[in-house]
Amino acid sequence: MNETDPPAQSPDTAAPSQALPPLTWLRAFEATTRHLSFTRAAQELNLTQSAVSQHVRSLEAFLGRDLFIRKTRMLELTEDGGNYVPVVREAFNLLASGTQAFTGNDRGRSMVLQCNLAFSVFWLAPRLKRLYAQHPWLTLNIVTPIWDPERHASNAAMEIRFGRPTDMSGAARQLTRDQYFPVCAPSYRQQAEDLSTATLFDCAGVTGSWSTWLQSHVPPRAETPPVNLTSTYVIAMQVALSGGGLALSHDTLAKDLLRSGDLIAPYPHRAPLSESYFLHSPSEHMATPATRAFEAWIMQEFTQFEET
Repeated sequence: MNETDPPAQSPDTAAPSQALPPLTWLRAFEATTRHLSFTRAAQELNLTQSAVSQHVRSLEAFLGRDLFIRKTRMLELTEDGGNYVPVVREAFNLLASGTQAFTGNDRGRSMVLQCNLAFSVFWLAPRLKRLYAQHPWLTLNIVTPIWDPERHASNAAMEIRFGRPTDMSGAARQLTRDQYFPVCAPSYRQQAEDLSTATLFDCAGVTGSWSTWLQSHVPPRAETPPVNLTSTYVIAMQVALSGGGLALSHDTLAKDLLRSGDLIAPYPHRAPLSESYFLHSPSEHMATPATRAFEAWIMQEFTQFEET
């Protein structure tokens, strides 16, 4: 051997990374095994469908065997793929538990929750007392971006997002199926009787608008009068609560306030809302005691909320 040649490495001294595929390939594979769809796996991982597909193909090339049978509208695990799944999931679970132990127990007891602002104010905040009564060890960091929630979502352990079902990933759980309608303070009831002179407020960027509410009547009502727009339901509903006008709202935000008498619904007509609230939870290998406790609690709360 030439003196300038590097010494040969035995299998015991070779760099471990040479025997391991990149973590991104393994994450793409694991997510795809649960959804049996590159598209839904991509939605979960916030990647493109082509990127997930390429990660899986790269992993197959690395391993030297096919992991999926690719059919026209679905995927199917090969025998090799099925045998590899528990290995990958166990590795992720070991990494998660090891990281939690390394960083301290607090990591599993606290979580970042990204949440729609109006939902946070009118639905979540009044119920947090019950959450902490059940789980006094839990710590939340609630963040509420109004625009571009996807920009911040990767930093959150869980997310509650408001939007249409077609805009959500396959892993998102639909929490609501609301109707929308005008609301106002009891003191504004008389002014609310005439929409042509009433002060109207609405939330921008939502399909359930004053125009669509008026058109949903049978027969449709007159042309929409001028409407004041806000960037969040919080502003519009605070105007209504203060007796300053009529605001459009929906069941999830308004039900508690209608029940308490702080708001009234002066018109009986309600229209189905295209948008809903959705819960985005971490995949099982990324779940913590905090995320599991919060998910179980909020699903229980919504069951009770729908029944009342």
